Amino acid sequence: MILIALGSNCSGAWGSPRATLERAVSEIAKGSGTRILRRSRYYETDGVGSGQPGVFVNSVVSIETHCGPETLLRRLKQIERTAGPRSARRWGPRTLDLDILDYRGRILGWPEKGRLNDAAIRSALVLPHPLLHERHFVLVPLIDAAPGWRHPVLHRTASELWSRMRHERKGRVINEV
Repeated sequence: MILIALGSNCSGAWGSPRATLERAVSEIAKGSGTRILRRSRYYETDGVGSGQPGVFVNSVVSIETHCGPETLLRRLKQIERTAGPRSARRWGPRTLDLDILDYRGRILGWPEKGRLNDAAIRSALVLPHPLLHERHFVLVPLIDAAPGWRHPVLHRTASELWSRMRHERKGRVINEV
């Protein structure tokens, strides 16, 4: 199972943020040998970071594909570019953001002790995603899309990870849309 996070907070070539996520899922499914296994509901969430990103719509999909993780990442970045512009500011507004959360339990780029530094987080591909366990806007839809999923490094389910941080406000889910 491969898990992909989707987020949008700006209208673009494909319409509203929700319409953009729906179109992104169909674009992902167009990949050779790719099929959507399950998708979460859409959630309106608070943005995170200093780039004043505003409110996002977020979702997670579970897929299968013949693509390796690097090829899949290139495909996702191409889909992002096709959807529309992205702020030059880190964590700023964006038409579409696609991230590989987990690729069949593969661990790539994590140090032995499971703690990441900024250099590791900024590298091209870290698996599982280096910040997914700290983000409401990822964990809540992840619980929908893959209820039995377990973090390959931290060995906790998405529900367990979310329960540890559910009272934090950063990136919180506002409502289902």
